[in-house]
Amino acid sequence: MSDQHVPALRRRFLEDMRIKGLQPKTQTMYLRAMRDFTRFLGRSPDTATPEDLRAFQLDMSENGTGSATFNNRLSVLGFFSVTCAREEMKRHMRYQRLAKKIPVVLSAAEVTRILDVAPGPGLKYRAAFSVAYGGGLRASEVTHLRVPDIDSDRMLIRVDQGKGRKDRHVMLSPSLLTLLRDYYWEARPAGWLFPGRNRIDPISTRQFNRAFGAACDFAEIRKRVSPHTLRHSFATHLLEGGTDIRVIQVLLGHAKLETTTIYTKVATKAIQSVTSPLDLLVRREAGPD
Repeated sequence: MSDQHVPALRRRFLEDMRIKGLQPKTQTMYLRAMRDFTRFLGRSPDTATPEDLRAFQLDMSENGTGSATFNNRLSVLGFFSVTCAREEMKRHMRYQRLAKKIPVVLSAAEVTRILDVAPGPGLKYRAAFSVAYGGGLRASEVTHLRVPDIDSDRMLIRVDQGKGRKDRHVMLSPSLLTLLRDYYWEARPAGWLFPGRNRIDPISTRQFNRAFGAACDFAEIRKRVSPHTLRHSFATHLLEGGTDIRVIQVLLGHAKLETTTIYTKVATKAIQSVTSPLDLLVRREAGPD
């Protein structure tokens, strides 16, 4: 939000976000949403009226803005209640109902194919993808792992300040530990487990995403996937293997069990074991030999 209308307001908005403890990435997203609203108004957003807010929502709807983006922008506009002391504006925000979609999940065979063709040189991306799948980590959590986060004595991986600024531990499997040791002796990372090109910084999530996309192309994966699909697959495969859903909730770092239960809708082994009534009908008509 670099528009000339609001330098002082922008500064105060930034201060309020820092006070709230928002991550830099979230702050950038909030500023972008406020910039869009400011450009729509053509003046400082603290002068917006309920009719202006209604017009902005109508404009987003008519331009086909997705429900998630629509709702995110409205959430950001809730800054009126803090930065501009405009609590009354919240009454005029009409959030859209989000479509409930089940996540795309890879089969075990598809995960194996992706790991087998992970781009080189070396084991870096194979190890990174294996951590994402083997521990159910988000891309940003994988890229920000440090060497000491791998606790081989306790067979744990420490996730420091994950989403929501929460620390947690996930399991470190023996096969993953073996792979990480091979990678360590090959690459000799000193600080970040997966350093970027200059080794001072970690690999970026963009690099991680590009490498994953390349691996999926080589593995001929036709599903619409992203690195986050490895996390979805981790949870689904654990659930299908009989792991208690509350344990999966802890491993994923979900605050609410409701968030984790989405995986009950994609765990297909129980569904596949059910006999269709059509098969029962066919058997009844066939009768005994």
